[in-house]
Amino acid sequence: MLTSTAPAHEKNGAQAIGRSRGGLITKIHALVDALGNPVEVMLTPGQAHDLTCAEPLLESVDPGALLGDKAFDADPFIEALERRNIAPVIPPKANRKAPRSCDFALYCERNLVERFFNKLKHFRAIATRYDKLATNFLAGVQLACAMILLN
Repeated sequence: MLTSTAPAHEKNGAQAIGRSRGGLITKIHALVDALGNPVEVMLTPGQAHDLTCAEPLLESVDPGALLGDKAFDADPFIEALERRNIAPVIPPKANRKAPRSCDFALYCERNLVERFFNKLKHFRAIATRYDKLATNFLAGVQLACAMILLN
């Protein structure tokens, strides 16, 4: 019999299960192209901030601009984007002392990622996450992404 001394939250973190306001959840983070097709996906536990996986998602791509919501408005992330010559199209947070400019006409295209998640949630196994292991769930998400690309 195998036993583990790791706390429950560490065990769940390895499986991308984390506590959020809604209970135990897994966050799916996605990067989509200008047509709303998935480019990169990754999983994190529910309590993880969206900004923690933004840079790993962008490592293998070279976009001209990044459209994100206010959660991505952090100076280190904005500077990292500007070093890579990626135009940040991220509205400034309300509590920012020196508000940045934002191209709100281009920001309106951010709905493409929302539409992608709507398509992804049509797959029952993704919407409910019956898979116990994060690797199996990620494989299901990737399969659903392939199905979305084929349609």
